Amino acid sequence: MPIARTNPASPHPSSTLRQRVYEQLRSAIEQGRLRAGTRLPPSREHASSLGVSRNTVLWAVQRLQAEGYIEARVGDGTYVSRAAAAATAAPTQGLVAPPRGLSRRGQLIADTAARWRPPHVAARAFRIGAPEVAAFPFAVWDRLARQATPGQRSARAQYLDPAGDPALRQAIALWLWASRGIRCDAAQVVVCSGSQQGIDLIARLLLDVGDEVLVEDPGYPGIRASLLGHGAVARPVEMDADGMRIDDAAIRWPAARMAVVTPTHQFPTGVGMGLARRQALLQWARAQDAWVVEDDYDGEFQYGKSDATTQRVPALCSLPGSERVLYVGTFSKTLHPGLRLGFVVVPPALVEAFAMARAITDRHAPGDAQAVLARFIAEGHLLRHLRQMRELYQARQQLLINALADASDGAFQLLPSDRGMHLLHEVAPGSDDEILSRKALAAGVMLAPLSRYAMQSPRRGWLLGYAGFDDAEIRAAARVVGGLVRMSRAARGAPRAGPVSHASG
Repeated sequence: MPIARTNPASPHPSSTLRQRVYEQLRSAIEQGRLRAGTRLPPSREHASSLGVSRNTVLWAVQRLQAEGYIEARVGDGTYVSRAAAAATAAPTQGLVAPPRGLSRRGQLIADTAARWRPPHVAARAFRIGAPEVAAFPFAVWDRLARQATPGQRSARAQYLDPAGDPALRQAIALWLWASRGIRCDAAQVVVCSGSQQGIDLIARLLLDVGDEVLVEDPGYPGIRASLLGHGAVARPVEMDADGMRIDDAAIRWPAARMAVVTPTHQFPTGVGMGLARRQALLQWARAQDAWVVEDDYDGEFQYGKSDATTQRVPALCSLPGSERVLYVGTFSKTLHPGLRLGFVVVPPALVEAFAMARAITDRHAPGDAQAVLARFIAEGHLLRHLRQMRELYQARQQLLINALADASDGAFQLLPSDRGMHLLHEVAPGSDDEILSRKALAAGVMLAPLSRYAMQSPRRGWLLGYAGFDDAEIRAAARVVGGLVRMSRAARGAPRAGPVSHASG
């Protein structure tokens, strides 16, 4: 095997060992020491040769498979991908090592790759966070774009306000009042490139190196990655049926300066934060002179018998006493991620600082896209599209529930949810949820394990996204997962039917 043996007596923690095994394998592929079509040894044999645990090797192999460097052939083993080997075979003459290493902050940012890698491959069932893209009204969008006069297009081609197009900021402010109950002035809206940049701006402007931030556990790793990249310390807070347990967090982490929450539809557990818990969180922020960041990533997708009669849970930012709440919104879920537009609602005193931080980062969002989106919202197209997507997503959720129950002979049962774009199937705390995920991925299904989103939480299970996949895709993926579940239960001698876990939306 053309990679170095890892010293098991090394003081490096297991996460570093996994990273080292991954990096050595990837380097061997990129440098041609592992050629296209090479079969990797079985994981137990591989682990023994390296002097590490089998789970360490499996983690590295799963990551390389997700990135396209290797491919699993059912019943035949794991091989170096021909496509990946070809892509990395380009000559490297002329590449010069940098004269010095990364800065401390640069290294913090680079290190986030070990904790979070945003997917960049085509979505397939059951990937979470993927909206329906094919149904987006591209013809309407293109028509609005063509209606711009030459003078308007010339104006949008100039350097623009880093806080965003005034018409778009006004449209967003009006939309937030109508849809999420948030009263804010258009001047408080700062347009950015999706929610991830919004979190980045907040961390850069409101946190110093070493500051403690309360984060949900389990929670979204992209948020933690941004915080850690700025030198902040992410403090995990347990979740219950009402969301983040701010009472326990206040005692455990008294020095925290910020809390980042997903109160409408907690990611990934799906619970909603109750009114009493919301008020306690706002009271904590006032008492601690701290900030609360509300990530409302899919708050628009709340379902009922009909869109007209659905009483949607308003945003945390809409409550009295929410002066220390910064609201982060995105159009990546309501429209599509390729648009790369989102926004942050900030207190008036912070607008100028956020606008300048945006200018330093990438000056401003594209003028044409902002102008078209402003009209898209103002003329009612966003409302019509969301109504269609709410109906579609609700139907797909029910299809997923039925298809998985049928395919697993009743062993994999999900409970319906009145909001969101994914469902959680939860099993006993501490269970190994990676095994089924790896088998599903080898069979072409993306089944995210809950453990991937946990810091200290022992909660385990799987996340199943349904929003972006048509009926045929959902049924086909359900057959794969259901078949794997049946095989697993048969191997353990378990009864044929009956739910294996609690599921939540």
